Amino acid sequence: MLRRRELAGILLAFAALPPPAAAQTSRRTPRQGAAPKPLVVLDPGHGGRDPGAIGTRGTREKTIVLATAQELRRLLEASGRCRVVMTRTGDRFVSLGGRVEFARRREAALFVSIHADSAPGARGASVYTLGENSDALAGALARRENQADRAGGLRTPSLSPEVQAILLSLMRAETRAGSARMARLVVDSLDGEVPLLPNTHRRAGFAVLKAPEIPSVLVEIGFLSNPQDEAALRRRDHRAKVARALSLAVQSYLARAGRSPALATG
Repeated sequence: MLRRRELAGILLAFAALPPPAAAQTSRRTPRQGAAPKPLVVLDPGHGGRDPGAIGTRGTREKTIVLATAQELRRLLEASGRCRVVMTRTGDRFVSLGGRVEFARRREAALFVSIHADSAPGARGASVYTLGENSDALAGALARRENQADRAGGLRTPSLSPEVQAILLSLMRAETRAGSARMARLVVDSLDGEVPLLPNTHRRAGFAVLKAPEIPSVLVEIGFLSNPQDEAALRRRDHRAKVARALSLAVQSYLARAGRSPALATG
């Protein structure tokens, strides 16, 4: 029976797009000793010519989310429970499709996209997973984020609706279950640490969440359009608190997935 990743490669080739590198090669020969630790991809939103949201005090989303992702990476690497890479480590533009392909090519176990967007009247952290139906706020945020390639001067090819439907029907169910599990852990970790948006876990069609085989979440760590959120996100100690909460969520996810040693107690 074909593995899901191999089947994804066949379908992507049928759609006249190059399949991910993992689908082009045979199964890798395992290294001597323990299996490699699971790989977590952190995705700081925006970058380069695309600043993302800009707060009333001039705070740029691309700067805030990069700093938060760097702190999260430090914490995860210090835990010793996973490998970590970032879609960008500096102020450069990365296309939406490039972010997804970055994670797919490396066979990531988890994809975490970090944002601090703008939305009238919204305040607090929230987490998003892929969904066909969304509320007004989630839908508006998805449309805004999905324009990032245009802001950076790029457009990415998209699969036809027919092929997307096939991919979704064959691979999305398990991936969505993992994404939802991660989203619940993020909400639980953030709760009591930072203000949360009501209905904290929401669903929308964010382009960066569409890797068919990688559980993926998009975390809004606050809204730069809100003066209180902006003031908090400008503080290093607040960003460190957010990063610690996200680190615990990632470690819990990996432990429960049986791909990482159990979390230490005490």
